[in-house]
Amino acid sequence: MANTSSAKKAVRKIARRTEINKSRRSQMRTYVKKVEEALSSGDAAAAQTAFAAAQPFVMRAAQKGIMHKNTASRKISRLSARVKALAK
Repeated sequence: MANTSSAKKAVRKIARRTEINKSRRSQMRTYVKKVEEALSSGDAAAAQTAFAAAQPFVMRAAQKGIMHKNTASRKISRLSARVKALAK
């Protein structure tokens, strides 16, 4: 348990940031899931619009430190390749 007042404050700050990070991570995963569902259904137009909506959320998650920048780039790259392949 935190003993000093600064440690107690740190615990409170961590709890607040954890909630925000959970929310952002969940939102990002929801948008990525929409792209996955559009890809599995075979709807190229829906996949393209879902990907366009998901891309900023993934990059924002990287910017906010929820995931590493390279992980976000890899995720976007792989989704983009799958969306392109479906469009052909």
